[in-house]
Amino acid sequence: MKTYISSALLFLLIFNLQCAIAQQVPFQEEVNKRAKEIDSTGWEKGSAVFTGSSSVRMWKNLQEQFPDVALINSAFGGSTADQLLMHLDKTVLRFEPSKVFIYEGDNDINDGQEISEIMKNLDELTTKIHAKYPNAIVNLIAAKPSPSRWEKKVSYLALNDLIRQYATTHDKVNIVNVWDIMLDDTGKPRADIFIEDDLHMNEKGYELWKEIFTPFLK
Repeated sequence: MKTYISSALLFLLIFNLQCAIAQQVPFQEEVNKRAKEIDSTGWEKGSAVFTGSSSVRMWKNLQEQFPDVALINSAFGGSTADQLLMHLDKTVLRFEPSKVFIYEGDNDINDGQEISEIMKNLDELTTKIHAKYPNAIVNLIAAKPSPSRWEKKVSYLALNDLIRQYATTHDKVNIVNVWDIMLDDTGKPRADIFIEDDLHMNEKGYELWKEIFTPFLK
């Protein structure tokens, strides 16, 4: 009887510990679910991996827009660069990518993170990828302009400028500038390329992104 009770208590303790660990790691369940989906459909080593936050996650027709390129979309939730670091193995490194496209910085600024901290995290992401795959090209996607976060325009532009400088001074690193093409003639975010939340893009917005990303996928 004592042995039975001890075993039951041990199982309960282990279960509770596993739940606590899962809760402590942001987006763990979503990352695990996305990984299973990617594995179930199959993927190729050396693919171009797109990852980061929801602006990439919601790019539903990404593969259709680039049918001749092996692509993997491992983006998750409303993530930030430091959270992507926690999941880099499962979202990027295990795929042995030839190219990596990262969209982080948007939520980071909105959450109040300092730009210097965001750049530190982007540098760590790039460094870890190149440490394992020296020939991989890391493409850092600039923060996009959106009506719902337009009051933070100065911070987004400052981040994009630092990303541009970083790409200029580091080998096999590019900046993918999505900012300019998303503005109207008055210099504000185009109203016709966003869904109702004024943050995420509709199909028209992703058509603009296709235009910008095409040279990086040749």
